[in-house]
Amino acid sequence: MSDTTSTLPQRRELRTALPGPKSQELAARRSAVVSAGVSSTLPVYVRRAGGGVIEDVDGNLLIDLGSGIAVTSVGNAAPRVVERVTQQVADFTHTCFMISPYEEYVAVCEALAELTPGDHAKKSALFNSGAEAVENAVKVARYATGRNAVVAVDHAYHGRTNLTMALTAKAMPYKKGFGPFASDIYRVPTSYPFRDPEGMTGEQAAARAILAAEKQVGADQIAALVIEPVQGEGGFIVPAPGFLPALQKWCNDNGIVFICDEVQTGFARTGAWFASDHEGVVPDLVTTAKGIAGGLPLAAVTGRAELMDSVHGGGLGGTYGGNPVACAGALGAIETMRAEDLIGAAKRIEAVATERLRTIADKVPAIGDVRGRGAMLAVELVKPGTTEPDAELTARVAKACHEQGVVILTCGTFGNIIRLLPPLVISEELLLEGLQVLEDVLLAATA
Repeated sequence: MSDTTSTLPQRRELRTALPGPKSQELAARRSAVVSAGVSSTLPVYVRRAGGGVIEDVDGNLLIDLGSGIAVTSVGNAAPRVVERVTQQVADFTHTCFMISPYEEYVAVCEALAELTPGDHAKKSALFNSGAEAVENAVKVARYATGRNAVVAVDHAYHGRTNLTMALTAKAMPYKKGFGPFASDIYRVPTSYPFRDPEGMTGEQAAARAILAAEKQVGADQIAALVIEPVQGEGGFIVPAPGFLPALQKWCNDNGIVFICDEVQTGFARTGAWFASDHEGVVPDLVTTAKGIAGGLPLAAVTGRAELMDSVHGGGLGGTYGGNPVACAGALGAIETMRAEDLIGAAKRIEAVATERLRTIADKVPAIGDVRGRGAMLAVELVKPGTTEPDAELTARVAKACHEQGVVILTCGTFGNIIRLLPPLVISEELLLEGLQVLEDVLLAATA
């Protein structure tokens, strides 16, 4: 872990109560012009960010354990990203790849073909957001198979478009009042080791899911199974070993396109290029976004060449998809991941943070589970001695951490997960300080 990616002081320093006066002024301006439907976790307004620190407009320095929801894995304003983006802005900002193409789009697709799981021939199409990528992956699967049904799993999160809301499991705040949703979407149980029957293996959880899919719709009617290899918004759920390989085999045996949504888990976040690599699964299609471009909006569908080529010309695309500035950001981010060994950094973050979190769990009976991979880690808060979710405690803990200058996020179908997504370039000292604040807050909140 390194803090050399930023000239910003790498320390926590609170000069005002949070939010400070300038943030409060901006909040008043916001309330007049920004939709109330757009919420913010932390009511402070950012001036600069880099390394493992966010500086707000009042000069407060906060420890960043959120990375903009796993986007700024290489750190904010990472030098290689800045250099490439600055040059690209000076050259040209847009032509639309569908009108007059450019090398940067091709170079990103070449990198995706190299880095995504499997050694088969692969092709990609670029988009703007994770939801767009998932939606287009489903389009490809339906077109290639001639089938309509799509299977998702419990606790899934895939986006906020109409189709991806249908794939997403959690109603509030993502789906409530926004229906009707896209049809031919079916939901089956997933593997959730903390909440599954004691002793249930990954293979048994997969058999449960497969039975549900076959009873609801029939394997010969299913175009695709869409799944996050580690579930994100649903609770940072790491499936039991064997679950994903068993699902992949069932898909392969039945002509079902196996789609791994790696929007949050991709690009070194879990201590591998992709979370699928941990289980040795090779998806037919992979969706990526978030960490791909160092903070710029870019997403991709990458998959077997025969699938990606099955769609007629003009069937995939979008005005801004694969924007050259965003592609330059992606090339700079991937270069940073390689040069600074951010896969190794994610593994070190996991080792340091997991040991610390388990020590905290020994002191805090409300911690029911500590889990995650790489720099994608979580604690699940419950009523002590039970598995009953404690969303109220989770909200109080997050708020108290924010007040003390540590940015943490919550998630989970039941709203009871504290999730940690630090930039992969965070220093060990900052990481440990952030975890110390979390421990102090947990002990005070549960005393």
